[in-house]
Amino acid sequence: MRVRAADRLTAAAAAAAVAVAVVFAANVAAMEHDYGEALRKSIMFFEGQRSGRLPPSQRVMWRRDSGLHDGADDGVDLTGGYYDAGDNVKFGFPMAFTATLLSWSIIDFGRSMGPHLNDAIAAVRWATDYLLKATAVPSVVYVQVGDAFRDHSCWERPEDMDTPRTVYKVDRDHPGSDVAGESAAALAAASIVFRSRDPDYSRRLLDRAITVFEYADKYRGAYSTSLRPAVCPFYCDFDGYQDELLWGAAWLHKASRRREYREYIMRNQDVLGAGDSVNEFGWDNKHAGINVLISKEVLMGRDDYLQSFRLRADNFICSVFPGGGPSHPPQIQYSPGGLLFKQGGSNMQHVTALSFLVLSYANYLSHANHHVTCQGYTATSSQLKMLAKRQVDYILGTNPLGMSYMVGYGNRYPKRIHHRASSLPSVRAHPGRIRCKEGTRYYLNPGPNPNVLVGAVVGGPANLSDAFSDTRQQFQVSEPTTYINAPLLGLLAYFYSHPNLNN
Repeated sequence: MRVRAADRLTAAAAAAAVAVAVVFAANVAAMEHDYGEALRKSIMFFEGQRSGRLPPSQRVMWRRDSGLHDGADDGVDLTGGYYDAGDNVKFGFPMAFTATLLSWSIIDFGRSMGPHLNDAIAAVRWATDYLLKATAVPSVVYVQVGDAFRDHSCWERPEDMDTPRTVYKVDRDHPGSDVAGESAAALAAASIVFRSRDPDYSRRLLDRAITVFEYADKYRGAYSTSLRPAVCPFYCDFDGYQDELLWGAAWLHKASRRREYREYIMRNQDVLGAGDSVNEFGWDNKHAGINVLISKEVLMGRDDYLQSFRLRADNFICSVFPGGGPSHPPQIQYSPGGLLFKQGGSNMQHVTALSFLVLSYANYLSHANHHVTCQGYTATSSQLKMLAKRQVDYILGTNPLGMSYMVGYGNRYPKRIHHRASSLPSVRAHPGRIRCKEGTRYYLNPGPNPNVLVGAVVGGPANLSDAFSDTRQQFQVSEPTTYINAPLLGLLAYFYSHPNLNN
């Protein structure tokens, strides 16, 4: 749940890190992982993050209903949705991004999910049901439920929340093109997921995506300008709202095939900065994702006039691919153990999001029988898939510590994650209310969390040393988030069905 910072590394240091990573990868290549089991658990994590009235199918049994009156003070129903991380606030910006990436994972890799597909679809619907509520009023988007400062001053279960459930919204007078654009992208992407499974729901999602995007584009501005005291520093929009407008238009074009969105993209790609931040992708910055998403159409022989997006997608690959040797090091850092690393908190959000883009683009290249030409070398689809696989394997335990960063997977994983519901006794174990400051002793307890949040992937190593401290006090490394797990679903699904990368 923390912001990212720009990364810089000298060419010599980058080359050295890559060289060590390649050696390490070769030494641990024999380690095998159960990608199907990891996929099942990564989907279960979302059940542990649910807000609202839990369904009979709930598998994370130590959770109970919570936030059942969200929105009531403002006369709206904002129950449901997800808590973003280890706190009890519902932040709309990262939740919408989570829904978009969950949907993209299913669109590209759903056929590889096997028996886990229905649970993944249910994870999407839990988010989109909420987003439909949050966008039900024309030209209004409810973007947050909960006073983040008051919430973060407490350590209490979501079932016990007694901090203000303040509702925050953007509207015509207080624009939020970023969060509205991302919400439109999420609704449009999800409409593709449900197109053949629930046509009525799919049409409802797409219709709402269209109206939300119209609001985002007509009333332009950043929501962190309109709502700065509430949303900053938690989910400030540091990179501007322009990328979310392109991102929303790209998903609307993919979902609707309407010419107007294609023309919008072409007309606005320069003014909205399509060429900015070639290797940035996450809840705050969509640039690399826009280029990869649109490039599929180009590689499939459609929309050739969008070649500029494919060129930028190629540049993204060259910036992250450690294949050029010392003469052409990547722009992204890699730890000695081979982990992709960007400075700032919660590094695994970068690992999973960027690896997802690498794998998706590799698939597009493979189907089109293309490769990426970088300065002095080429990157093939097979090499890109292996790069993504090494990142997934690192998360699952192929790393210098021999430690899985997914809770509940493997023999060794984080036991003291920064997560209120996981670290406090469950309602079943402790039926009495645990109030705001009464949870502090559990927060400070050096012992393992009593509730295992199966499938949660934590922020991971805080620097290039591959070291990790299993302590809930260091939220930058020990806190899981929904947007770490969302792109991981697609990665795990692919390697579940292609464990040896033979095809």
